[in-house]
Amino acid sequence: MNQSRILPFYMAYPLPLYYQPEDSVTRDLEYLQQMYPAQAKKYQKIIAETLDHIDYEGSVIYDEYPDKWQLYRLTRTIMDKIEKSEKAGDSDPDRTAAFVQVLLFYEIYKKRHLNHNGILKF
Repeated sequence: MNQSRILPFYMAYPLPLYYQPEDSVTRDLEYLQQMYPAQAKKYQKIIAETLDHIDYEGSVIYDEYPDKWQLYRLTRTIMDKIEKSEKAGDSDPDRTAAFVQVLLFYEIYKKRHLNHNGILKF
């Protein structure tokens, strides 16, 4: 009998070793967000502040199927805040709105999947 083929008990069921620890998932997301361009970081900060104001139980961001119109309205609110903070409108407003909307949906996704410990649930 070959002794090298016998596995220790803790390696008999190695399935949990295949899952990425939740802490490293959070770390990866934070690292990738640090690599955002400067303008995206600025927009993300405004988006996060706006979502913090509407982050309560029963909020539209926690609906099973969020209403498209309300998300567009939320995007418009964020765009108004961005336009107030920026004086020169050198970029295309429709393109900026689409960019802000993508960042908004990503932030909503993160908030919906955060548990109370601040770790993403996957």
